[in-house]
Amino acid sequence: MRTEKPRRLACAVVTWLALGKFRFSISDVVLFNSYHLDCRQLPALVQQRRYFTRRSVVRPSLPKNGFVYLLIIVALFALVYSLVAPSEAVREIPLNHVAQYVQQGQVKALTIRNDGVINLVVDESGHDVRYVSRKEIDVGLGETLTQLGVSAEQLATVNELVVLKPSLWENWSLILIQVVPLALIGLFLILMLRQAQSGNNQAISFGKSRARMFTGDRPTSTFGDVAGADEAKQELQEVVEFLKEPDKFTALGARIPKGVLLVGSPGTGKTLMARAVAGEAGVPFFSISGSEFVEMFVGVGASRVRDLFDQAKRNSPCIIFIDEIDAVGRQRGAGLGGSHDEREQTLNQILVEMDGFDTDTKIIVIAATNRPDILDPALLRPGRFDRRVILDKPDRRGREAIFGVHVRGKPLEKDVSLDTLARQTPGFTGADIENVVNEAAILAARRNKRSIGMEEFQEATERVIAGPERRSRLITDKEKRLIAYHEAGHALVQTSMPNCDPVHKISVIARGLAGGYTLTLPEDDRTLYTKSKFEDELAGLMGGRVAEQLVFGDVTTGASNDLRRATQLARSMVTEYAMTETLGQRTFGQKEELIFLGREIAEQRDYSEQVASQIDQEIKAITDKAHSRAQDVLVAKRVVLDAIANRLIEKETIEAPELNAIISQGDASAEQPAAPEPA
Repeated sequence: MRTEKPRRLACAVVTWLALGKFRFSISDVVLFNSYHLDCRQLPALVQQRRYFTRRSVVRPSLPKNGFVYLLIIVALFALVYSLVAPSEAVREIPLNHVAQYVQQGQVKALTIRNDGVINLVVDESGHDVRYVSRKEIDVGLGETLTQLGVSAEQLATVNELVVLKPSLWENWSLILIQVVPLALIGLFLILMLRQAQSGNNQAISFGKSRARMFTGDRPTSTFGDVAGADEAKQELQEVVEFLKEPDKFTALGARIPKGVLLVGSPGTGKTLMARAVAGEAGVPFFSISGSEFVEMFVGVGASRVRDLFDQAKRNSPCIIFIDEIDAVGRQRGAGLGGSHDEREQTLNQILVEMDGFDTDTKIIVIAATNRPDILDPALLRPGRFDRRVILDKPDRRGREAIFGVHVRGKPLEKDVSLDTLARQTPGFTGADIENVVNEAAILAARRNKRSIGMEEFQEATERVIAGPERRSRLITDKEKRLIAYHEAGHALVQTSMPNCDPVHKISVIARGLAGGYTLTLPEDDRTLYTKSKFEDELAGLMGGRVAEQLVFGDVTTGASNDLRRATQLARSMVTEYAMTETLGQRTFGQKEELIFLGREIAEQRDYSEQVASQIDQEIKAITDKAHSRAQDVLVAKRVVLDAIANRLIEKETIEAPELNAIISQGDASAEQPAAPEPA
């Protein structure tokens, strides 16, 4: 029985080795053993397909060095068999019983192993019985039995006395138990490292760069898709031209710029400009985000930077684009947050690669950020980022050009005026304009129209500014009347102030989180603001609260946002712009620059408590003055206020022409002289 199992197991393994073109599982070996087949029958059985068939399920074939794996499998089978194979039950007896059997002459055979195990065969009533015992390894059997009272003559009566010499392979099972697991672990690690090096496994390749390379054979954006940033486009066109025709510049001694930093507010087109460079350059273009350098493992970011620039050097001349570089280019601190900050190591590696000891490379780095104030000065110096391209919010002509780019290929009605849309969207970025055009197209499709009209563009603009309408919101008549007077107060005061932006539309329909809204749009783009402009804007913000007090004799929470904006504007007038007479020409409060948390996190007071009290008094005086001005306007034009509110309750929405007509009619009736009383 003990020799039958190894024979069948060996046959199964030989079958596996001989028929490698067939894929078998463990169940095949069990099936083969269950038939008690002879190995010599294998060829005929395989040809007849009686016991083995090809698997219809695709399974991974053995690798090239499969023979090594098969040897490991054979060793595992043998090890498992040696551990679990059943053995005959042999009783273990103490040494004094062995001595008694020897003294009585009943021992027929005695075998001594080098590990101290004694196997003996005893004649008991004509039957051979096997026993096992143990002795000390360093003490001989004769000495041990002599101490137990066995003489040499009695020991000589043993028919067969065998002393086994030490064998190298006697403890092979113990060796396999210790070595095989270590070998399997080592083999597993080697396979994982090979897969990582071949690029098939990204789990271990932490230090590899994740940049995506574009070689110009893929359709992408061009400079024709970029509008509203002519100066920035020209700066980057020179970079592209330098890569295409370097001799034109080197003949005059010009040096290729090492880097270009794109700076601008979110949505101004920094990434779009980089995609345009990729489409125009005609050289390899590597694109990566700043956050992709940072991992939880120390040193990975620096390793990825090295790998990125190594790839770029192999493909030079080329361009590297790093989006959101502030993720790794943040200003370094003086040991704050730990001396081994991963971002600092990554930044140091970027600094060395851009302008280190090896400078003879034709690699241009283009980076984009909307927070240039937190970047490290060493990163911004000439020699690394030679050019800083500012992408600001577009002006009216720029917005018109951007509208032209985004409406390209879309059916428009004849009444659509891009100039009008550009005038109605001051302060919009390119992303905002793209969103407006997309929302207008969605609205036109929702209304089953074949083209996009001006009405859809107007509504899309309001959706972007104030949010979508909430017509399903249920409000009482009293609340609707209160909202109507609140918005009418805003509109009337802002229209009466000479420096306020024109009112474009007022409505009592809820949008976003607001119960109603008054939409004002500036006529021109401006960068400088006067004190009188701020004072008129403050009066307009107070118009809603004053209207509530004047009509209802009470105030509500509806003016909370107006009061917050008014207080913030008044504080800026006092502490930042020095628009006050009593405190002089100075600013108050220093922004504390905490590098590891980001700038302007905290404000340090550089003034006394007495000055702080004066600042509070000035803020109160400015807001009180705005409240008084708004009250004077609404008291004088109470009839116009009632007319606007009643029309709002009736129609819910009033456009600018109708609003101006109501105000003009009310002003004309107020200027007419009163009729003389009859005598």
